[in-house]
Amino acid sequence: MKALVLGASGGMGYAIVNELSNRGIEVIAFARKEKKLKEMFNGNSNVSITSGDVFNQSELEQAAQNVDVIFQAINIPYSDWEAHLLPLTKNVITATKNVQAKLAVVDNIYAYGRSNGKKVNESTPKKPNTKKGKLRLKMADMIKESGVTYFIAHFPDFYGPYAENAQLNYMIRSIVAGKKSRFIGKKDVLREHIYTPDGAKAIVELAFRDNAYGESWNIPAYDVISGEEVIQHIRDLTDYDKPVGMVTRNMLRMVGIVDKQMREFVEMQYLNEEPVVLDGAKYEKFIGPVPRTPYREGIKNTIKSYQ
Repeated sequence: MKALVLGASGGMGYAIVNELSNRGIEVIAFARKEKKLKEMFNGNSNVSITSGDVFNQSELEQAAQNVDVIFQAINIPYSDWEAHLLPLTKNVITATKNVQAKLAVVDNIYAYGRSNGKKVNESTPKKPNTKKGKLRLKMADMIKESGVTYFIAHFPDFYGPYAENAQLNYMIRSIVAGKKSRFIGKKDVLREHIYTPDGAKAIVELAFRDNAYGESWNIPAYDVISGEEVIQHIRDLTDYDKPVGMVTRNMLRMVGIVDKQMREFVEMQYLNEEPVVLDGAKYEKFIGPVPRTPYREGIKNTIKSYQ
């Protein structure tokens, strides 16, 4: 097996490359910045580095030559989704077809919309209540109707090494730097955050299974956890004793007046009030146990990645 990982310099892409490499798989790590790819993967004999632009069809297809599976793990900024998410998806589909590969897609929970307090499974109707959720649903429909051999893996919010845009990484990064830190959302709400190496183990395992293709799969986290519990784990693992503030919806609105990226976070704050929790029973039934690293261990390793 030979694999191409798109978005290899992001948190989940980095973890997928490492998981493939650890299994002895030849893998091409693809992202825009060659310098960052070299910092991450130089010295790994199973990994070759290709810098390029996923919007350049020829560069993308050149990177995908002779691969068996393409892992789509690119995470573009929220503010670019409306203009670029669907064209990006079209390019990836075209490349997958032209090189006759299979497609494994990293997706989030946004297309499910509000959960009404219940766990969601793969048969739960998708009723997105945000612009970004509607775009993710359109993206999934494009893939399903494309004729490529695919599967889609839905993950909760990430945390872990190089997951720079993740909610927990936002806080951990500031704490390790000794700066004032803030938790995004209400600290007492129970949410899922998946440790990226766990997510990588799950999606790579799916890629080896013929029965995984043509399906959507929910990959839950270790468990739900509150912000208060996360903060206590961090305090136990570091000498950080400063207060941890809270980023509210109104604060995001204010910052969003001048920062378009922060403005895009506002509509997603329903997840900090009414969390979506994934049911992993389908994966457990057909694939096996979902990889689950305890939060304390995952947080410890994420802290180390910033030190």
